Amino acid sequence: MNQVKTGQFLKDLRKEKGVTQEQLAEVLGVSNRSISRWENGVNMPDLDLLVELAKYYDVEVGEILDGERKVTDMDKKTEDTLMKVAEYNNEERSHLLAKRINTLLSIGLIGIIVFAIIDLIGLSDIEPYKFIAEFSLGFSSGQLIVGAVVTGLYGAKIRAFKSRSLKRNNG
Repeated sequence: MNQVKTGQFLKDLRKEKGVTQEQLAEVLGVSNRSISRWENGVNMPDLDLLVELAKYYDVEVGEILDGERKVTDMDKKTEDTLMKVAEYNNEERSHLLAKRINTLLSIGLIGIIVFAIIDLIGLSDIEPYKFIAEFSLGFSSGQLIVGAVVTGLYGAKIRAFKSRSLKRNNG
């Protein structure tokens, strides 16, 4: 698969349809920056978005992936299978994310506990305990911030997928 060829094909399909990147982004529930990245071959849309793009442009997912038109049409069973694979993939990402976040937050909590113990015992002004306390507090804060950022990024992606799925099922 050639991402640049696929991107050019997506760009050509969008222009044939007569829509801007902003308009397409609104239809798909993504940012116009994502559309630009796909069309420039920087990255690829998620599988569920590939199915949505195929429907929107009235082409097969395989055509998008190959970056060229073919004669056959994707049947409903293939589309349903791809959507199930996309849902499974997002579920797996969600579970992996939960594990990563739990690990980050656990490490952050341990650091805060180490800091609290050193501070409560009154050793926070004595070297090397002062260094350990400061390091623990700083490291914990960093872990908690990273955990919050990761949660936000992946949480937004998962919510967007669920939103697209609900639109597809209701509409």
